[in-house]
This record gives sequence, C-alpha cells and structure tokens, in this order.
Amino acid sequence: MFKKILIANRGEIAVRVLRACHEMGIAAVVVYSEVDRASLHVRKADEAYPIGPAAASESYLNIQKILDVAARSGADAIHPGYGFLSENATFARACADARVKFIGPTAAAMEAMGSKTRARQAMEKAGVPFVPGTSRGLESFQQAAEVAERIGYPVMLKAAAGGGGKGMRLVHQEVELKSALDAARSEAERSFGDSEVYIEKAIINPRHIEMQVLADEHGNTVYLGERECSLQRRHQKVLEEAPSPIVDPGMRRHMGEVAVRVAEAAHYTNAGTVEFLVDQQKNFYFLEMNTRLQVEHPVTELITGLDLVHLQIRIAAGEKLPFRQEDVRIRGHAMECRIYAEDPDNNYFPSPGKITLLLAPSGPGIRRDSGMYEGWTVPIDYDPLLAKLIGYGTDRRQAISRLTRALDEYFVGGIKTNISLFRRILRDSDFQAAKFDTGFLDRMLKRSDAAGERRDRPDDARAAQVAAIASGVFAVLRANGSVSREGSNGPHGSNTPNSSWKNASRREALQ
Repeated sequence: MFKKILIANRGEIAVRVLRACHEMGIAAVVVYSEVDRASLHVRKADEAYPIGPAAASESYLNIQKILDVAARSGADAIHPGYGFLSENATFARACADARVKFIGPTAAAMEAMGSKTRARQAMEKAGVPFVPGTSRGLESFQQAAEVAERIGYPVMLKAAAGGGGKGMRLVHQEVELKSALDAARSEAERSFGDSEVYIEKAIINPRHIEMQVLADEHGNTVYLGERECSLQRRHQKVLEEAPSPIVDPGMRRHMGEVAVRVAEAAHYTNAGTVEFLVDQQKNFYFLEMNTRLQVEHPVTELITGLDLVHLQIRIAAGEKLPFRQEDVRIRGHAMECRIYAEDPDNNYFPSPGKITLLLAPSGPGIRRDSGMYEGWTVPIDYDPLLAKLIGYGTDRRQAISRLTRALDEYFVGGIKTNISLFRRILRDSDFQAAKFDTGFLDRMLKRSDAAGERRDRPDDARAAQVAAIASGVFAVLRANGSVSREGSNGPHGSNTPNSSWKNASRREALQ
C-alpha cells in the first residue's frame, strides 16, 4: 500500500480524497495556487506545497510543477480527482515515467476513450450500441449534409474532444447546418485545442443515464449500478440520483453488461463511468466514457455501501477487487445537489467573495462533501462548485424529503448560491413523479421566467428571513463567547493541534 499520496486538485474533491487517505493511514500531500493558500484542502493536509499563480495553466495544469512536488515530498502515488489533469493522458504517462503511480486508468486507455470519435470506432468493433452517425470527424460541409440527409434531421454536431456542452450544436434542418458546423468547430478549437467535430442523430427528449464501473489490474471488471443525470442546465449536470427511476433490474443488468464490455474493450482499469442516452422507448445508446472519478460518485457510494476512493487507491496499489458482481447490492435511494457560488437571479453569474456565515445541514440521511468554511474567500479563478449536498433514504420519496429539509437548513452568507434552485426542482410535481429528460430543467426555468414567477415561494422567503435572524443571533452569541467559531483554530476543530508549517502558512496568508 502507498505511504504518501499527492492530490493534484483543489476544493471539495481534494478534501474528499484527503479524507480517504487519512482513513487508510496514508499521508496526504496537496498543492495550491496563490489564491488557494487558505483553502480547506490546504488546511487539512499533512503537507502542502505552492505551485504558482491563480491561473490553472500555471499551477494545477502544470505537469512538471506537480511532479516536482511529488519528488520533493516523497509521494509514491498521485490522485488527480476530477477536472484539471484527471483525463490527461500525457500526465498519466509522465507519472509512469517518473515512477509515481497514477491513480486512474493507463494513458493508453485514456487515449482510446478520450476522443469521442475514437471511442465510437472502438465500440463499433465491440458491438456496443451507439447513436447513428459518423465515427470520424467531418471533413467538409458536403459530407455533413450527406450524413444528415441519410440519418434524418434533427442531428447533433459534437466536438470529438468535447465535454460540458462545448462544441455542441442541435440542427433541425439543412439551412442551419453550415453555420452550426462552423460555430461548433470554432468553439471546439477554443475550448479543447481540437476542431474535430462529428455528427450523430439527435435523440429527442432523451434521458442521460450513466453506469459506474470498476476494473482491477488482474482482469476483473464489475458494474455498480446506474446514476440518473438528466437534470441538466445547458448540458451541465445539476442534480443526480441513484438508482434511476426508470431502470428496472433487467435493464440495469443489460446496461451494466454493456458498460463492462466497453471497459474491457478499452483495457480499462480503476474507476470509470460509461454514459448512455436513453430514448422514450428505453433503448439505450453508448455516449462516451469518463476516465476518472465523477463529481456525482457519492450517490453510488450511498446505495452500494462501497467507498469508491478507497477502491481506486487499492486497485492502483495492485490489489484485486474484494468482491464479485453478484456481491453488489443496491439499497435505498440517493440524490445529490451541486452547490455553486452563482446567482440564480442574475443568469447564474459567478458569485465569488467571502463567506461571512455558514450554517450547514445535518441529520438522518444527509451527507455533505464540502470545500468551503466560514471566513474563506471564494476565488473567481476556478469552477464555482462549493459543495455537494446528498440525501439518502429507503426510497426516492424519503430521499427527496430529507434533501428538502436539509436545503431549508443550509445558509451561506456573504455570497450568492444556487440553493434556491434546488428547492424549486424538488417541489416540482413532474420531478417528484420522475417525469423528466435532459431538457426538463431548461424548460422549467424558461417557463417560470416567462411567467414572471418569483425565484422562491413565500415559504422560501420566510426561510431566508429565519436564516438571516439566526445569523444575527449567532453573531451576538459568538461575540459574547457563548459559542465557538467554526474554524477559529482551523476547520479541524478547536482541539486539533496545528503543525508548524500550517501555522507558518497562516501567518504568511495574513501578511
């Protein structure tokens, strides 16, 4: 087993991996940019090293700087989290060359699945069902027009190296195709440095369902059930749940077997996610494979009782999977809200700034993976994800009710968050009845905005008033010494001793 792991990331996922390391008796090393000096992952780590300016290209995306820290700290493995270098084959290969274990798939597996066109070619050979279209980049407008005519409109243009909705264009008729192709190529080049675009049949009102897989380095691959990821805003996931409300045991087994076939075709190891589009007749089609830990992994952990980060580390250390496919059991229902520093009343514009008060939810069935604390200043330089709030229950209804209660307890002062958005989603009758698809959230927001509806109902407004009153009372009590301040001696708590490097870093941060 590893003695020391470097976490090449920041925010809530760095804290999540760090906690797993400590649970396994492994020392955790982190890196940080200039604006992250006081971040939670830095404060909780055993060792922390600066790696440059705020710009990710000069810090978290700088492969050589991260490998230098690995060498200086004596780390024998690197966990990349998600985002940044997590799906970078060059980084995985550089780790191997430096004799530092990359906790994830091999560079070859990443390259096989990293390009959507190459992945489609591999899946075609493996007999995996995928959406009709091209398995190579479009060479000309004429080719695009011919393929669109053959498979039928509407069609979707997609960046081969894409993700997050970048380089995607929905085309309803041929007159729109030329401008859409030019725009998709231009955006793909700007976002990924690769202008390759392919075309596929657009599935109307699909659901986005993904399957978690694990593969060790001894030829064993299993699936851990599906996640429903159809709640999206502008192609970005907002709320995820497991299991999917529309997947029955037979469909789960079929999807899982196909996902395992995908992983085996790519000679995949470690944790990965196979994503599918599902049409209204419950036919499913391979979409892509994410070669990393997903943001939404906690919902799978809650319904299976497995710790995916622990398993990632054990697989990377050469251990065999400690269970077989028939040992995997799904119990209950879990749902995750991604809490962002953004303003729902201002087109979800980022909302950086100092967190002046933090009232965190708890109670039965509630899990909170967070990278924030009271007094921390949220930087504008990175993705605005602050935390993930997860509700778990014996069934979907209880998960919703617990999550609703927890959202009413959640208050983040000093900045704007999207907490109110989740209150709206959870009370929507169609959502409660599981009647939704990937376009549901955009339609819901457009409908309410067109009708001039308030963002919150009166009871939401009362909840905000109660939180404001509570914050005032809390401030007075804290000033009088009646309550302790979270983070007064660091987010570890008042009884946790601080090492000399931590104290030095804090003094430096205050200068």
